[in-house]
Amino acid sequence: MKDMLFYIHLEQKIYRRILKNRGKLLAPLLSNIGNNKFHSVVIFATGSSANAAYTARPYLSKKLNRPVFIEDPSNALNYQLIGLSNVLCIAISQGGHSYSTINLVKKMQETGHCIYTLTSDKESPIAKISQNLLLIGMPIEEMPYVTLGYSATILFLILLGLEAAMKLQKISMAEYQQDLSEIKLICQKLPDVVKQSTQWVQNYLPVFKMAKRISFIGYGSLYGVAREGETKITETVRISAFGNEVEAYMHGPYIGIQPADQIILPEPNGKLQGRMQGLRRFLCQHLKQVRTISNQTVTAQNDLGLDIKVNELLTGLFMTIPIHLLAFYASQIKGINLNISAYPDFDKMTNSKI
Repeated sequence: MKDMLFYIHLEQKIYRRILKNRGKLLAPLLSNIGNNKFHSVVIFATGSSANAAYTARPYLSKKLNRPVFIEDPSNALNYQLIGLSNVLCIAISQGGHSYSTINLVKKMQETGHCIYTLTSDKESPIAKISQNLLLIGMPIEEMPYVTLGYSATILFLILLGLEAAMKLQKISMAEYQQDLSEIKLICQKLPDVVKQSTQWVQNYLPVFKMAKRISFIGYGSLYGVAREGETKITETVRISAFGNEVEAYMHGPYIGIQPADQIILPEPNGKLQGRMQGLRRFLCQHLKQVRTISNQTVTAQNDLGLDIKVNELLTGLFMTIPIHLLAFYASQIKGINLNISAYPDFDKMTNSKI
């Protein structure tokens, strides 16, 4: 079985493939979007699919000039009104086996509502029941702890926002070309990001392997990255991990910090940079292990500066790589075999996957 490292190194190739084929991949939705007078977007997703949606949401909302909501499929299906008119609905299941997402798509289609389904596997259960199928444009990820699928989903959603905004005449050609140029720059720089991040992780591992609890705190597009940090560290390293939005963290969670806690701050140098800097100053007074992952250069020895100065709303396309690498290498030094399920009876007992 291919491991997480294999798929992290594959990201540049898949990004380029999705960029090249974006017209064909997006066509099922873009061909109808001009006739759809939607006032908002609702994305239904769980796990890393939801994290990817949170990462792409600020860009989607900005380009489409519409609010974008992210909903848990099970909660939406059982406790909320769904399929309202004039709403662009998208369900994401990277592997295509999520029980709750499949049932939501079935229900919406049965009641005559339009929903687009995004997945990587055209032969998956969700693909087979979907009336409006969108394929991410990547191979099936032969690894339960997805990295490539998460990143590719972000790129797909960002390109959806860019192409839809252009088609709906919400941006100029100059804006379109500027964003496309920055996305291509990110793609070009991905091998450097992997190299720099790997060195940072190797330097951090001696400290991190003693961690009992870690928090990721982000804002804007990197709130989704913080959520993904919680997901991947919990799944692979199997310690307590949390992903918070910076302002939300200031309203309660900070009170529970302990001296041994470790904190990672993904920093896109965006609108809430000042808030993040203030929080970092506070945390450094009380904790020894506070690190920043920045899209720009850094001065602190323990921080990681990736030096890719692009729109803050695009930084989620590469800022998760160091966190995914940390999850992989930390699991290795702890002797955790990621190819063996921690609880093989879980899906059978809970029916979480089909």
